[in-house]
Amino acid sequence: MRWLALIFLAAIAALQYPMWFGKGGWLAVRDLDRQVAMQREGNEKLKARNEALDADVRDLKTGTEAIEERARSELGMVRPDEVFFQLQAGSGLKAAPAAR
Repeated sequence: MRWLALIFLAAIAALQYPMWFGKGGWLAVRDLDRQVAMQREGNEKLKARNEALDADVRDLKTGTEAIEERARSELGMVRPDEVFFQLQAGSGLKAAPAAR
């Protein structure tokens, strides 16, 4: 009777092994779920970036305000009727005391 119990125990362990440690086992599935979650997070970040870029493209195609803003900030362009003042940091100029 004791041998029969040991044989059944060995058979159960042999059947359980693939479920836990095999190719489609519980541990492998848990690892794949973790990888899928990480990929979804990465996809969400990329989707947000793509939506921002799409909004920029639509802005540049439809309006001139975005083009003008980029020309001013990135290229330093000014209109012909504007005066451009550039202040340098640490130029030694001090503010005059306020009059009372």
